Amino acid sequence: LDWWHADRYCEQRFAQLLFEPQDSEQASFSKLLQSHHIRGSVWLNERDGVLHKPKWRRDHIVPVLVFRDKTDTKYVKVLSDFPALPAVTACAHLQWDTRTQEIATIFSYAVPTFFNEFQLRGFVDEEGFVRFALIVHGHHSPYLPVFRADGQWHHFCVTWQQENGTWSIYADGKRRASASGLCAVGLSAPQAIYSQGTFIIGQDQDSLGGTFTEKESFSGNITDLHIWQKVLGAEQIEKVRSCWVVEQDLVFGWSSNALEVESTVQEVTAQFLCPGPVEECRVFEVGSSGFSYASCLQSLPFICRYRKDAYWQLKKAQLESSHSLISRVNMLAERTVIPENVFISDAQDMNLSVALGALDVLATVLRKRETPVLESSDLLAVLQLLKQVSDVEVQEGEELEMLEPLGQYYVEVTELILGEQNIETWSSISQVIKGPMAVVELCNRMVSHLAPLLTAGRTKVTIQHRNVGLRRVMVKNMWFGYGSLQRCLSGAGSSAVFQDVAASDGGQKYLSTTVGTAVISSTLLSDYQEISTSVRYRLQHRVQVPWGGAWMVISMFFLCFLVHVSPDAGGMWSTAGCSVVTSLPDSTACFCNHTTNFAVLLQVYEMQQRTTKEELTLQTLTFIGCGVSFCALIVTFILFLAVGVPKSERTTVHKNLIFALAAAEALLMFSELAKTNQVVCFTITAFLHLFFMAAFSWMLVEGLLLWSKVVAVNMSEDRRMKFYYVTGWGLPVVIVGVTLATSFNKYVADNHCWLNVQTNVIWAFVGPVLFILAVNTFVLFRVVMVTVSSARRRSKMLTPNSSLENQIGIQIWATAKPILVLLPVLGLTWVCGVLVHLSIIWAYVFIVLNSLQ
Repeated sequence: LDWWHADRYCEQRFAQLLFEPQDSEQASFSKLLQSHHIRGSVWLNERDGVLHKPKWRRDHIVPVLVFRDKTDTKYVKVLSDFPALPAVTACAHLQWDTRTQEIATIFSYAVPTFFNEFQLRGFVDEEGFVRFALIVHGHHSPYLPVFRADGQWHHFCVTWQQENGTWSIYADGKRRASASGLCAVGLSAPQAIYSQGTFIIGQDQDSLGGTFTEKESFSGNITDLHIWQKVLGAEQIEKVRSCWVVEQDLVFGWSSNALEVESTVQEVTAQFLCPGPVEECRVFEVGSSGFSYASCLQSLPFICRYRKDAYWQLKKAQLESSHSLISRVNMLAERTVIPENVFISDAQDMNLSVALGALDVLATVLRKRETPVLESSDLLAVLQLLKQVSDVEVQEGEELEMLEPLGQYYVEVTELILGEQNIETWSSISQVIKGPMAVVELCNRMVSHLAPLLTAGRTKVTIQHRNVGLRRVMVKNMWFGYGSLQRCLSGAGSSAVFQDVAASDGGQKYLSTTVGTAVISSTLLSDYQEISTSVRYRLQHRVQVPWGGAWMVISMFFLCFLVHVSPDAGGMWSTAGCSVVTSLPDSTACFCNHTTNFAVLLQVYEMQQRTTKEELTLQTLTFIGCGVSFCALIVTFILFLAVGVPKSERTTVHKNLIFALAAAEALLMFSELAKTNQVVCFTITAFLHLFFMAAFSWMLVEGLLLWSKVVAVNMSEDRRMKFYYVTGWGLPVVIVGVTLATSFNKYVADNHCWLNVQTNVIWAFVGPVLFILAVNTFVLFRVVMVTVSSARRRSKMLTPNSSLENQIGIQIWATAKPILVLLPVLGLTWVCGVLVHLSIIWAYVFIVLNSLQ
């Protein structure tokens, strides 16, 4: 089989593809294989997980344009209004006519001012390669070989962008040629490809939309032409090659309704097998005892490897089996639905019809069983069939109405084997499958097949059978009853026993606990690919609380967990990335996989979800910046005390500002650790509010102190200092106290230890801060005016005959110096905090400026 199907074959039989033998074992292993008459290459598993989920080849039903011979009449016109294209990508599948070696025009785009505006041409060289050349604004790239003229289907993409005139040609997923300077004339930058032109497939336009010549026409077949107003990356081109459409910036999508086809051009609807992945997979060379790589789509022998304990448990289950369930299923289906021997069965793939029939029969037999408890071999047989069904490849053109009943039967069978009566059976195969969480992984794979059911008119699919259900939108949600999952994952005993174990992901894993709710699984998909995001959910408690009994579960002890699942490995509970939002007697709300950062302090609006990489960058910058600032503040504070700086208003104000800012930044750096404990998080939030408010109040005092130096203030120094202390510490205490008194239950945000944005509590911080920043801005403006005026007078007195340029330079420096010095002292760099919701760039700027304040 090819690598993908070989890997799936082994996985369906509770095994894995053979791993690479150790150096010392290679020779003896090679001899062992030769003794079993195995020669040549054998597939190997990828230890590092380089190969991800199989990228299945798709049967794609599309209109194909057939240009049988070179003529001056055959053409196809694209009925689309083209905008100006500062960047462009054009991709298609092509079958080249090898009978002629003359130049052929695949497509040409002409505008009234320039007929050779954008064009792709090619010919077959003497060595049997098809060479392509790209033309933009009449400028010609060299003809370069891209694929063999073998009469087979090939995929190509050409890209060009106005910046530097950079262009590339891809063939069959690989970049064959690229350079810059196409249409870069002299020192002038190239222009964008002009709008409102005429796009012709199969002919070179010597006038707008016409005047074709036979010798430059195209001969062959073409389909799936798409044009984008941007340069696609290599990964996107690979998706397009596999017949997935990239919707963003798509100017023209392949459709017979958008084509004007000349009568002699044949248009046929064909079932087109899209190319598969271009990955190469590792093989073991039997005989030479070496390793090499082969195309993953190549059919090669393979060996399934079992762990010894799993193998003997499978053998034991086979020997002790009565085969009653398997016999009844096969008899009712009148064919072999489930093989009696788990090790030996054919390698044929299922289709939708076969899978639906098999699950229908299996569900019927499971429902009507006299004894509800399954044997070990029966449970293994059911799991094997579920694995095969979850791996069904849904091809275009298949009857999609079968998908919903297939999902219904799948959920019903899943629910029947997860009953509490089967707990002992699950335990008896624990070496083969570590627990029923493996079923969650199978359902996750199965639910992806429901995607074709979603249309503009039907945006949600829900399938449920008692305690198990699937719901498929852009988000995949699944929930599972707590029967077998509860008992099998919690181990013996019903009380919650928490044991701290260092986890590889930095969380805590609990070897034994009680599942207090249903177990859910949720995944977000985009273009059928899983994407990472945070999730918030609320679950009803299912734990009985006997008030008069020996134990009691109090709601505050409910924790939020992730379950790490791997195929056949069951699951492991972990608190990594999850925290309790609210915990009530009947339910708990959780928030998972979200990090906090400095920019959230002045976040007036709820942020759009950032990527994991952006969150990590923000968090790292925050921690580094705050760490550096904290050290600098502490050193400065010590110097003020140790060096004996003369006591004055200014040094007193500085010391108070330093203390408040250092305390706030120290709390902020470690606030992430407090998220999991509600009480600690609440306390941290209150002190963060207090110390940051105090820091800003002392920045206001810094501004008032400057004002008193610039403008005469009729107040004694003692009275001024009392006023400064009331403003610096009294004001923050009042603000925090009033906020806690009026918004105690709405004070803390859901997903981090800071003020709640959704309930407007955040304005108890942002409001006073904006007022302080407005006052300090006015102070700065007044100080700059006085400084500039003073500098102008001093310049005239000291150097009355200096040139105008010198005087302007002195005034610029007199303006810049106080601004640079006073911006951080007065806290004016925080103004950009209200802009962080606009762009991630503002978040980076905000963190750099203010964590280093």
